[in-house]
Amino acid sequence: MKVCEMFTSIQGESSYAGLPCTFIRLTGCNLRCAYCDTEYAFAEGREMSRSEVLDYVRSSGVPLVEITGGEPLMQPVEVSALIRSVIDAGYKVLIETNGSLSIRGLDPRAVVILDLKTPSSGMSRNNDLSNLDHLKPFDEIKFVISDRNDYEWSKEMIESHGLAGKHTLLFSPVGSVLPPRELARWVLEDRLPGRLNLQIHKYIFGLHERGV
Repeated sequence: MKVCEMFTSIQGESSYAGLPCTFIRLTGCNLRCAYCDTEYAFAEGREMSRSEVLDYVRSSGVPLVEITGGEPLMQPVEVSALIRSVIDAGYKVLIETNGSLSIRGLDPRAVVILDLKTPSSGMSRNNDLSNLDHLKPFDEIKFVISDRNDYEWSKEMIESHGLAGKHTLLFSPVGSVLPPRELARWVLEDRLPGRLNLQIHKYIFGLHERGV
C-alpha cells in the first residue's frame, strides 16, 4: 500500500479527541475539497507492506490507531486487510473517510468517521448517501462547516435521514473563515444534537505540526 506518513500525536477530532493516537495517512484522494488542509497526501508517500505498518503501530506504544488520508478507501483491498490486522493485534481502529466511496464490507469492529461533504467543499455531489445505511451505532458523522448555508444543509441532512440519536454528530468549523464561537452559537440556538469539533491538535501544535 502507498503510505503518505505515520506519526503519533494527540487525536484532535471526534469523540476520541485528546487521546494519544497513532496516525496512518494513506496516499491519494479522489476529491478536491476547497478547504483541504492535507493536499500533500494527494501524491506524497512510499510503498509499504502491511507488516511494516503493523510494526510501526506496535512500536508507537498507544492503543488507538487512526487510518486516514487523503482517502484511505482508494486502496480498498489493502486498507481492509490493514484494519483487520491492526484490530486483531489488539488496537482500536478509527477509519476516516470522505463519504464518496462505499464503507460496506469494512471490518465491523472499526469505528467509521464519515465526512459528509457540505456545499462549500465543492464536493457534496460526490456523497454516497447509501453509506448511511451501513453505519453502526458507534460510528460518527462529520460536517465541515464554512458558513450558514453549510450549517442549514447539515441540519437538513440530520433531519431528513434521521441521524439524531443514531450516531455521534461532529460539527467542524473551517477555522480560517468561520469563528468557532459563531458555530457554537448556532448549535446552542437550535439545540443541535452534536459535538463541536475544533481540531484541537492545531491549537496544541500549530497548523502544520503533527505532534511530538
